[in-house]
Amino acid sequence: MAANHLSSSAAPGNNGRYIMYHGTSREAAESIQKDGFRPSSDGMLGRGVYLSRDLNKASRYPLNLDKSQRVVIKVEVRVGKVKKIDRQDHPLRKTWHDEGYATAWVPPDCGMVQSGLEEDCVWDPSRITILEVIDPAPDVGFSCMAMWAETDFPPPGQPTLDSYAEPQCGRTYTMYHGTSRQAAASILKNGFRPSSDGMLGRGVYVSRDLKKASGYPLRLPERERVVLKVLVSVGQVKKIDYQGHPWQKTWRQYGYDTAWVPPKCGMVSSGLEEDCVWDPNRIQIVEVIYPKEPDGTGIFLAGAAIIGGLGAFALALLELRK
Repeated sequence: MAANHLSSSAAPGNNGRYIMYHGTSREAAESIQKDGFRPSSDGMLGRGVYLSRDLNKASRYPLNLDKSQRVVIKVEVRVGKVKKIDRQDHPLRKTWHDEGYATAWVPPDCGMVQSGLEEDCVWDPSRITILEVIDPAPDVGFSCMAMWAETDFPPPGQPTLDSYAEPQCGRTYTMYHGTSRQAAASILKNGFRPSSDGMLGRGVYVSRDLKKASGYPLRLPERERVVLKVLVSVGQVKKIDYQGHPWQKTWRQYGYDTAWVPPKCGMVSSGLEEDCVWDPNRIQIVEVIYPKEPDGTGIFLAGAAIIGGLGAFALALLELRK
Protein backbone atom coordinates (compact mmCIF):
# COMPACT_ATOMS: atom_id res chain seq x y z
CA MET A 1 0.00 0.00 0.00
CA ALA A 2 1.38 3.39 -0.99
CA ALA A 3 1.90 6.07 1.65
CA ASN A 4 -0.74 8.77 1.80
CA HIS A 5 -0.05 12.52 1.57
CA LEU A 6 -2.72 13.25 4.18
CA SER A 7 -3.60 16.88 4.82
CA SER A 8 -2.18 18.08 8.13
CA SER A 9 -5.68 19.09 9.23
CA ALA A 10 -7.08 15.58 8.74
CA ALA A 11 -7.01 12.93 11.46
CA PRO A 12 -4.70 10.01 10.65
CA GLY A 13 -6.46 6.66 10.58
CA ASN A 14 -5.31 3.66 12.53
CA ASN A 15 -2.80 1.49 10.66
CA GLY A 16 -2.41 4.05 7.89
CA ARG A 17 0.82 4.84 6.04
CA TYR A 18 1.58 8.54 5.78
CA ILE A 19 4.22 10.86 4.43
CA MET A 20 5.78 12.94 7.22
CA TYR A 21 8.78 15.20 7.70
CA HIS A 22 11.53 15.61 10.29
CA GLY A 23 13.68 18.75 10.39
CA THR A 24 17.26 18.35 11.53
CA SER A 25 20.85 19.43 10.87
CA ARG A 26 22.85 18.13 7.94
CA GLU A 27 25.22 16.37 10.33
CA ALA A 28 22.40 14.71 12.27
CA ALA A 29 20.71 13.68 9.02
CA GLU A 30 23.80 11.73 8.02
CA SER A 31 23.72 9.90 11.36
CA ILE A 32 20.00 9.15 11.02
CA GLN A 33 20.47 7.81 7.50
CA LYS A 34 23.24 5.56 8.76
CA ASP A 35 21.82 4.36 12.09
CA GLY A 36 18.13 5.24 12.00
CA PHE A 37 16.10 7.54 14.21
CA ARG A 38 16.72 7.69 17.94
CA PRO A 39 13.66 8.65 20.02
CA SER A 40 13.80 11.83 22.07
CA SER A 41 13.82 10.97 25.75
CA ASP A 42 11.09 13.54 26.45
CA GLY A 43 9.09 16.33 24.86
CA MET A 44 5.57 17.66 24.55
CA LEU A 45 4.24 14.10 24.10
CA GLY A 46 6.93 12.29 26.04
CA ARG A 47 9.35 9.81 24.52
CA GLY A 48 9.35 9.23 20.75
CA VAL A 49 10.37 10.48 17.33
CA TYR A 50 8.76 13.84 16.59
CA LEU A 51 7.53 14.45 13.05
CA SER A 52 4.93 16.50 11.23
CA ARG A 53 2.84 16.10 8.12
CA ASP A 54 3.38 19.83 7.65
CA LEU A 55 6.59 20.46 5.71
CA ASN A 56 6.64 24.09 6.83
CA LYS A 57 6.77 23.07 10.47
CA ALA A 58 9.54 20.53 9.96
CA SER A 59 11.51 23.11 7.96
CA ARG A 60 11.92 25.27 11.07
CA TYR A 61 14.06 22.82 12.99
CA PRO A 62 16.55 22.91 14.59
CA LEU A 63 15.33 26.34 15.68
CA ASN A 64 18.70 27.86 16.57
CA LEU A 65 20.42 26.62 13.42
CA ASP A 66 20.82 28.72 10.31
CA LYS A 67 18.57 27.61 7.48
CA SER A 68 21.60 26.84 5.29
CA GLN A 69 22.61 24.14 7.78
CA ARG A 70 19.18 22.50 8.03
CA VAL A 71 17.63 19.70 6.03
CA VAL A 72 14.32 17.88 6.14
CA ILE A 73 14.07 14.10 6.14
CA LYS A 74 11.01 12.93 4.24
CA VAL A 75 9.72 9.66 5.65
CA GLU A 76 6.93 7.13 5.39
CA VAL A 77 5.33 6.23 8.72
CA ARG A 78 3.23 3.20 9.58
CA VAL A 79 1.30 4.86 12.36
CA GLY A 80 -0.37 1.81 13.89
CA LYS A 81 -2.94 2.71 16.52
CA VAL A 82 -3.23 6.50 16.84
CA LYS A 83 -4.22 8.57 19.86
CA LYS A 84 -5.33 12.18 19.44
CA ILE A 85 -3.92 14.48 22.13
CA ASP A 86 -5.70 17.80 21.80
CA ARG A 87 -5.16 19.63 25.08
CA GLN A 88 -2.29 20.28 27.50
CA ASP A 89 -3.98 18.52 30.41
CA HIS A 90 -4.93 15.42 28.43
CA PRO A 91 -4.62 12.43 30.82
CA LEU A 92 -2.66 10.41 28.23
CA ARG A 93 -0.44 13.25 26.99
CA LYS A 94 2.77 11.42 27.91
CA THR A 95 1.44 7.92 28.66
CA TRP A 96 -0.39 7.12 25.41
CA HIS A 97 2.03 4.30 24.57
CA ASP A 98 1.28 2.61 27.90
CA GLU A 99 -2.34 2.32 26.69
CA GLY A 100 -1.38 0.48 23.51
CA TYR A 101 -1.02 3.38 21.05
CA ALA A 102 1.83 3.51 18.55
CA THR A 103 1.51 7.17 17.53
CA ALA A 104 0.25 10.32 19.24
CA TRP A 105 -1.25 13.07 17.08
CA VAL A 106 -1.68 16.73 18.00
CA PRO A 107 -4.23 18.39 15.69
CA PRO A 108 -3.53 21.87 14.33
CA ASP A 109 -4.96 24.90 16.13
CA CYS A 110 -5.83 22.97 19.29
CA GLY A 111 -3.69 25.10 21.61
CA MET A 112 -0.98 22.49 22.17
CA VAL A 113 1.54 23.99 19.75
CA GLN A 114 2.04 27.75 19.67
CA SER A 115 2.59 27.77 15.91
CA GLY A 116 -0.83 26.13 15.46
CA LEU A 117 0.61 23.37 13.25
CA GLU A 118 0.11 19.64 13.66
CA GLU A 119 2.53 17.29 15.39
CA ASP A 120 3.06 13.54 15.45
CA CYS A 121 5.09 11.44 17.88
CA VAL A 122 6.00 7.88 16.90
CA TRP A 123 7.10 5.53 19.67
CA ASP A 124 8.95 2.90 17.65
CA PRO A 125 11.55 4.17 15.13
CA SER A 126 11.19 0.95 13.14
CA ARG A 127 7.80 2.24 11.96
CA ILE A 128 9.62 5.00 10.06
CA THR A 129 11.13 4.49 6.61
CA ILE A 130 13.40 7.23 5.27
CA LEU A 131 12.53 8.22 1.69
CA GLU A 132 14.83 11.14 0.95
CA VAL A 133 16.59 14.17 2.37
CA ILE A 134 15.30 17.49 1.04
CA ASP A 135 15.92 21.19 1.54
CA PRO A 136 13.66 23.09 3.94
CA ALA A 137 10.56 24.72 2.50
CA PRO A 138 11.33 28.26 1.27
CA ASP A 139 10.85 31.38 3.35
CA VAL A 140 10.18 29.79 6.72
CA GLY A 141 13.47 30.52 8.45
CA PHE A 142 12.39 33.89 9.86
CA SER A 143 8.66 33.98 9.15
CA CYS A 144 6.55 35.49 11.91
CA MET A 145 4.48 32.41 12.67
CA ALA A 146 7.56 30.19 12.77
CA MET A 147 9.00 32.04 15.71
CA TRP A 148 6.43 30.64 18.15
CA ALA A 149 7.79 27.19 17.38
CA GLU A 150 10.53 27.76 19.96
CA THR A 151 8.11 26.57 22.65
CA ASP A 152 7.35 23.25 21.00
CA PHE A 153 10.38 21.31 22.20
CA PRO A 154 12.89 21.54 25.02
CA PRO A 155 15.99 23.53 23.97
CA PRO A 156 19.18 21.45 23.84
CA GLY A 157 20.58 20.88 27.32
CA GLN A 158 17.79 22.78 29.08
CA PRO A 159 14.58 21.05 30.11
CA THR A 160 11.28 22.80 29.63
CA LEU A 161 8.38 21.93 31.87
CA ASP A 162 4.74 22.38 31.02
CA SER A 163 2.90 24.55 33.49
CA TYR A 164 0.92 21.65 34.99
CA ALA A 165 4.02 19.82 36.22
CA GLU A 166 5.73 20.66 39.50
CA PRO A 167 9.24 22.08 39.06
CA GLN A 168 11.99 19.93 40.52
CA CYS A 169 14.55 21.37 42.91
CA GLY A 170 17.95 22.08 41.41
CA ARG A 171 16.80 22.13 37.78
CA THR A 172 16.91 24.83 35.11
CA TYR A 173 13.71 25.70 33.24
CA THR A 174 12.58 27.92 30.41
CA MET A 175 10.28 30.68 31.66
CA TYR A 176 8.86 34.00 30.45
CA HIS A 177 8.51 37.53 31.83
CA GLY A 178 6.09 39.99 30.27
CA THR A 179 7.02 43.65 30.46
CA SER A 180 6.99 46.95 28.57
CA ARG A 181 9.45 47.78 25.80
CA GLN A 182 10.99 50.48 27.97
CA ALA A 183 11.40 48.18 30.96
CA ALA A 184 12.80 45.42 28.74
CA ALA A 185 15.54 47.78 27.55
CA SER A 186 16.47 48.48 31.18
CA ILE A 187 16.41 44.79 32.12
CA LEU A 188 18.62 43.87 29.17
CA LYS A 189 21.10 46.53 30.24
CA ASN A 190 21.04 46.15 34.02
CA GLY A 191 19.37 42.82 34.77
CA PHE A 192 16.16 42.09 36.67
CA ARG A 193 15.22 44.05 39.79
CA PRO A 194 12.96 42.12 42.18
CA SER A 195 9.48 43.48 42.90
CA SER A 196 9.32 44.76 46.47
CA ASP A 197 6.03 42.92 47.03
CA GLY A 198 3.35 40.91 45.26
CA MET A 199 1.25 37.78 45.56
CA LEU A 200 4.31 35.84 46.77
CA GLY A 201 6.18 38.76 48.29
CA ARG A 202 9.53 40.04 47.06
CA GLY A 203 11.08 38.54 43.93
CA VAL A 204 11.10 38.39 40.15
CA TYR A 205 7.79 37.11 38.81
CA VAL A 206 7.94 34.78 35.81
CA SER A 207 5.80 32.01 34.34
CA ARG A 208 6.35 28.83 32.37
CA ASP A 209 3.17 29.74 30.49
CA LEU A 210 3.99 31.98 27.52
CA LYS A 211 0.34 33.01 27.19
CA LYS A 212 0.33 34.35 30.72
CA ALA A 213 3.52 36.35 30.26
CA SER A 214 2.23 37.77 26.96
CA GLY A 215 -0.66 39.40 28.83
CA TYR A 216 1.56 41.68 30.93
CA PRO A 217 1.68 44.51 31.81
CA LEU A 218 -2.11 44.19 32.04
CA ARG A 219 -3.01 47.83 31.38
CA LEU A 220 -0.52 48.31 28.57
CA PRO A 221 -1.62 47.93 24.91
CA GLU A 222 -0.32 44.72 23.38
CA ARG A 223 1.75 46.58 20.80
CA GLU A 224 3.79 48.12 23.64
CA ARG A 225 4.60 44.83 25.37
CA VAL A 226 7.44 42.35 24.97
CA VAL A 227 8.21 39.01 26.61
CA LEU A 228 11.65 38.08 27.85
CA LYS A 229 12.40 34.40 27.49
CA VAL A 230 14.70 33.30 30.30
CA LEU A 231 16.40 30.29 31.82
CA VAL A 232 15.83 29.96 35.57
CA SER A 233 17.93 27.88 37.93
CA VAL A 234 15.14 27.30 40.43
CA GLY A 235 17.17 25.99 43.36
CA GLN A 236 14.92 24.90 46.23
CA VAL A 237 11.22 25.21 45.28
CA LYS A 238 8.21 25.73 47.56
CA LYS A 239 4.68 25.12 46.29
CA ILE A 240 2.19 27.77 47.39
CA ASP A 241 -1.23 26.50 46.36
CA TYR A 242 -3.83 28.51 48.28
CA GLN A 243 -4.45 32.05 49.45
CA GLY A 244 -3.41 32.46 53.06
CA HIS A 245 -0.70 29.80 52.89
CA PRO A 246 1.43 30.32 56.03
CA TRP A 247 4.55 30.68 53.87
CA GLN A 248 2.92 32.66 51.04
CA LYS A 249 5.27 35.61 51.51
CA THR A 250 7.86 34.14 53.86
CA TRP A 251 9.06 31.10 51.87
CA ARG A 252 12.51 32.66 51.49
CA GLN A 253 13.01 32.62 55.26
CA TYR A 254 12.80 28.83 55.17
CA GLY A 255 15.60 28.42 52.64
CA TYR A 256 13.63 28.34 49.40
CA ASP A 257 14.85 30.05 46.22
CA THR A 258 11.66 29.89 44.16
CA ALA A 259 7.96 29.85 45.01
CA TRP A 260 5.60 28.09 42.61
CA VAL A 261 1.85 28.64 42.26
CA PRO A 262 0.25 25.70 40.37
CA PRO A 263 -2.41 26.41 37.73
CA LYS A 264 -6.08 26.35 38.67
CA CYS A 265 -5.41 26.43 42.41
CA GLY A 266 -7.39 29.64 43.01
CA MET A 267 -4.37 31.86 43.57
CA VAL A 268 -4.37 33.49 40.11
CA SER A 269 -7.56 34.75 38.47
CA SER A 270 -6.47 33.50 35.04
CA GLY A 271 -5.88 30.01 36.40
CA LEU A 272 -2.35 29.98 34.96
CA GLU A 273 0.83 29.10 36.83
CA GLU A 274 3.19 31.60 38.45
CA ASP A 275 6.77 31.47 39.69
CA CYS A 276 8.61 33.92 41.95
CA VAL A 277 12.42 33.85 41.99
CA TRP A 278 14.15 35.51 44.94
CA ASP A 279 17.62 36.06 43.44
CA PRO A 280 17.81 37.69 39.97
CA ASN A 281 21.21 36.05 39.49
CA ARG A 282 19.35 32.77 39.01
CA ILE A 283 17.80 34.18 35.83
CA GLN A 284 19.55 34.25 32.44
CA ILE A 285 17.93 36.17 29.60
CA VAL A 286 17.83 34.16 26.38
CA GLU A 287 15.86 36.26 23.90
CA VAL A 288 13.17 38.87 23.38
CA ILE A 289 9.76 37.84 22.05
CA TYR A 290 7.12 40.18 20.69
CA PRO A 291 3.50 39.17 21.38
CA LYS A 292 1.08 38.82 18.50
CA GLU A 293 0.70 41.96 16.44
CA PRO A 294 -2.69 43.75 16.55
CA ASP A 295 -3.24 43.17 12.81
CA GLY A 296 -3.09 39.40 13.34
CA THR A 297 -0.05 38.87 11.13
CA GLY A 298 1.85 36.98 13.80
CA ILE A 299 4.70 37.90 16.10
CA PHE A 300 8.31 38.92 15.78
CA LEU A 301 11.13 37.36 17.73
CA ALA A 302 14.09 39.60 18.47
CA GLY A 303 17.06 37.36 18.17
CA ALA A 304 17.90 33.75 18.86
CA ALA A 305 21.29 34.48 20.35
CA ILE A 306 22.32 33.68 23.89
CA ILE A 307 22.69 36.76 26.07
CA GLY A 308 26.36 37.27 25.23
CA GLY A 309 25.41 38.97 21.97
CA LEU A 310 21.81 39.81 22.72
CA GLY A 311 21.88 43.05 24.67
CA ALA A 312 22.84 45.60 22.05
CA PHE A 313 20.97 43.76 19.29
CA ALA A 314 17.73 43.57 21.24
CA LEU A 315 18.01 47.16 22.44
CA ALA A 316 18.37 48.31 18.85
CA LEU A 317 15.32 46.31 17.82
CA LEU A 318 13.33 47.70 20.71
CA GLU A 319 14.15 51.20 19.49
CA LEU A 320 13.27 50.38 15.88
CA ARG A 321 9.85 49.04 16.83
CA LYS A 322 8.77 51.98 19.02
